Formats: sequence, C-alpha cells, structure tokens
Amino acid sequence: MIKFIAAASDVWSKPRLWKKKKKAYGFPGTKKDFICSKIIEYGILGVLIFSPLPAASVYEWSILVIEIAVFTMLGFYILMKHRPILPPGQESVMKKLRFLFAGFFVYLVFQMLPLPVFLVKIISPGTYHFREQFSLGIQQEKFMSLSLSPFHTFQHGMELFAYVVLGFLVIKTVTERVQVKRIVTVLLAMGFFEAFYGMFELYRDNPRILFYKKEINLNALTGTFVNQNHLTGYLEMIIPVVIGLIIAKMDIILRSRAKLRDKMAVIGEKRFALNFVLGAFVIFMIAGLVLSRSRSAVFSIIVMFLVFSYLSVFYFRGEGASQSSLRKFIQIFFVFIIIFAVYAGIDATLQRFSKEGLPGGQRPQYWAHALEMAKDYPVFGTGLGTFALVYPVYEDIGLYGFLRHAHNDYLEYFSELGGIGFAFLAGGVLLMVFLSFVRWKKKKDPWVKGLSMGCFVSLAVIAVHSFSDFNLHIPANMVLFTVIAALCWVLNRK
Repeated sequence: MIKFIAAASDVWSKPRLWKKKKKAYGFPGTKKDFICSKIIEYGILGVLIFSPLPAASVYEWSILVIEIAVFTMLGFYILMKHRPILPPGQESVMKKLRFLFAGFFVYLVFQMLPLPVFLVKIISPGTYHFREQFSLGIQQEKFMSLSLSPFHTFQHGMELFAYVVLGFLVIKTVTERVQVKRIVTVLLAMGFFEAFYGMFELYRDNPRILFYKKEINLNALTGTFVNQNHLTGYLEMIIPVVIGLIIAKMDIILRSRAKLRDKMAVIGEKRFALNFVLGAFVIFMIAGLVLSRSRSAVFSIIVMFLVFSYLSVFYFRGEGASQSSLRKFIQIFFVFIIIFAVYAGIDATLQRFSKEGLPGGQRPQYWAHALEMAKDYPVFGTGLGTFALVYPVYEDIGLYGFLRHAHNDYLEYFSELGGIGFAFLAGGVLLMVFLSFVRWKKKKDPWVKGLSMGCFVSLAVIAVHSFSDFNLHIPANMVLFTVIAALCWVLNRK
C-alpha cells in the first residue's frame, strides 16, 4: 500500500512519468482514472484481508467498515472517466445479471413499503395474522409492511448490497492477469494465516480470537473465527483455489500426449518448485480443517475430491488429451491429504460423529420449523433479516432458547424472502456461475482452466456446506464467496 501511495503521488505530480506508466500498464484512461482504478484494486485486497480478522466481521461495526470501504470504492469507480471496457458480447449478458440483482433490491424495497392493511391481508395472510397476534392496536392501523421488521430488512439489505457491489467492482475492474494473481496471493496468505494463527492459539493457556478473549470452542482450532464450522467454510473455499493453481502449473505434465522432453523442461524450471510450496500450504490448511474438529470438515474433503474428479472430465475435453492423468493426480493428491489428516488427528473429529451423530444435533428440528415458516410465508417471506425475530413462535419447548440462524442458508433465505425474492437472489448467482462454467469448458489456457476449476470447486463445496450451516450469513465468508464467484466470471469472460 505504501508503494502504491508513492507511485500514485509520482504519477500525479510528474506528467512524463505518467506517460511511462500509461505505456507500461496499457491503461487507456487519464491519471485520475489510473489512480482510481488502483484505489479500487487495493481496496478489494484490503477488504479480503480485513473481513476475517475481527471475529469474521460478525459485529455491526466491522460490517459497517466493509460497507464504507465498498461504497467508497464504488464512488471512485463512478469518478472514472474512462472505465475498463468489457469484451464484445459481455454487455448483453451483464444486463441479465443486472436485471436479476436490481430486481432483488427493488423487491426488498417493496418488502419495507407501507401497504394498505387490506392488501397485506390478501397477498400475505401470514404477515397479517402474525401482527394481529403480537402487535397492539392493529385494528387502528391503516398501513403495514410485508416485512415484520423493516429496520432489520434495511440493515441486512444494505449488507447484501455491499456484497453485490463488491462483486460488480471485481468484474468491472479486474481485467489483467496480474490483478487476479494478487487476489489469489492474498487468499492464499489469509488461508495460511488462519490455519497458523489458529494452531498458535489452540495450544495457549489463555487463547484469544485476535482482539477478543476466546470463551467457547477452547479445544478446537477457530483462527479468528468464533465458530469452527465457519472457519471450515472459509478454508474450504480457499483450499480448492490453491489446488486449481497447482493443476494449472502442472498442465503439461498431466497431458498424456505431451512429449517427455516438454515435461522435463517444465520440471526443470525454477517456478515449478513453487508447486511444492503451494502443496505444503494446502496440507497446512487441511491440518487447520482437521484440528477445527468440525464434522463438516470431513464432508468438505470428500466433496472437494468428488467435484474435482467430475470437473477433470471437462478439463482436457476437445483437446485430444486424456483425462486419466489428471484424475490420477487428483486421487493421489487426496490420498496424501487423507493420510495426513489421519496423522494430524482426524480421529477426534470422527469421535464427534459417534458421540453426537451426523452434523446437526437439533438442527433437523430447526430445519423443520424453518420449513413451517416458509410454508406460512411462501410468496413474500417474513422480511430479510427477520428470522431470529419470528423463529421463537415456532420453537418447541426444550430446544435452544434463542436461535439467530436456521443452520441452513437456503431455508433461512427462503423463509425471509419468500419464493419471489429467493428466485431473484439465487437466480442471479446461479446464472453468473452457469455462464462462467459454459465458457470455461471451451477454454484452452492452462492457467485459466486450472484456477477456474478451483474456483468452481470452492463454490460447490460451500454450497453443499450451506445445507447444514449458515456460512453465507457470516460477513468474512460472504466477502470471500463473492470475490471467488466474481473471479469465475473474470477468468472466463472472453
């Protein structure tokens, strides 16, 4: 960051130096545009670094910091006179994405709008009956909102808006390979830091979560996260990206029809040794998963292996090469991971299965109640961010006293947003990933193919994990999910 500030200062004060920078970077805009683009680039990296540190940014002040940072970057983007131009044909696809995401936020505004009581009674009987049962003086009210708490809907809506803007900025401003490399480097560094720091605190007499005293999960590695399951969600999104990078760097070696001379030339390169470093980082982060004692970690490793194996079918398709070598590499790699996991202490995690059963405990009951909520508010939902307020009405005696989340992201979002809002939100994400995947299958660039594969596996693993947890309600994980989803688009935009 210090180097960037110094470079920006030189660029602004010395016109000749600007011309050299412009030629070196191939930047089409003015000095102001160049500086704005760099502020946005380093801002994205800064948000990635900051978000996991203050207890995964679960507190309101840290969420506000992320929102301010993202909206500030948006301001600099608006100030740019010459913005990066998308490849031909991309603008029409972007319109579809903008329609879905814009439709989602218009829908949130509709959830918060005061509507005539008689209309709410017709289109959302559940909302009317809830207010009738728990609100005083409803007979005198002439207007009410579909959201049972407009304030919470606005609060959570602004948070989601910040994530969407962050993804938009990545798609619009990350246009060079070197920018992608910087993002991947930061992800690797943060994944390694979380595993290393978690191990450091795990064996301390008075463990902390960086800025806070650690009071729960004392026998589990949590890094800077409060809950080990959410650390698992964070690491399981980074590990596949690094594995994808390793596959990209070993592309020639994995090609069964490549000449032995070419393979030996690649092995002889200095940069090939980087694969061993990346592999060591993966093993270290896997150790973090294992020591978290999260039962979801076991499923994460299995899902990673299955999705990597499935995508290996498409990796060499259309290039006259066999997928068998890549699949064998993936199998051998994961055998080493499993052996290491057993050695590192996965038996403690497996003991939790025998003692507590499958991941969940009382979660099946939580899911059943969340499903009841969804049935009572099927079209318009209870309002984004209102799950914790409405859930006690459905809770059985003897269950957990105050449940903030449903431990199933899909059920929680559906119960809050209803079918319409959920369709807009899920549709936007799925369309972006699907179109990226379609273009990925036609790619031939090894670096793009391998790294994209890792990003797709990351999204698949967290999608499966979200059936039994609420990782997509943790700000640090949502920031990471957003950036990786946007990278899928960036890598396969042409």
